[in-house]
Amino acid sequence: MKPAEAYILNQPEPFKSILIHLQILIESTFPEVDLKFKWKIPFYYLNNKPFCYLNASKKKGYVDVVFWVSAHLTKYNEFLISDNRKVVKSLRYSNLEDINEEILLTVLAEAFEKKKPVFIKKVII
Repeated sequence: MKPAEAYILNQPEPFKSILIHLQILIESTFPEVDLKFKWKIPFYYLNNKPFCYLNASKKKGYVDVVFWVSAHLTKYNEFLISDNRKVVKSLRYSNLEDINEEILLTVLAEAFEKKKPVFIKKVII
């Protein structure tokens, strides 16, 4: 078992259920992502670059889905939380019922589009 998967499975409820649900949504929608364990939390990478990460804050009572490309996200900004963070924004869930899959998948899709490699065709004249 990967360390990131062990992290998810070893969380107390409701964090465990939230994290498993998020993992299923992310991995089934974006099979290209790679789940890694960085800085003691699950990180999803796309093309060897950070895509998003999952952070269970037991003290504060929620799970964050945190996006690296937050400055470029335009959809559902009213649901993205910066919490005085300068670089990243997140969607935050305290229970399974909080997860609006349409919002989550739309923001993930936009972040995915921003992270896809751009291939520039060199024209030789």
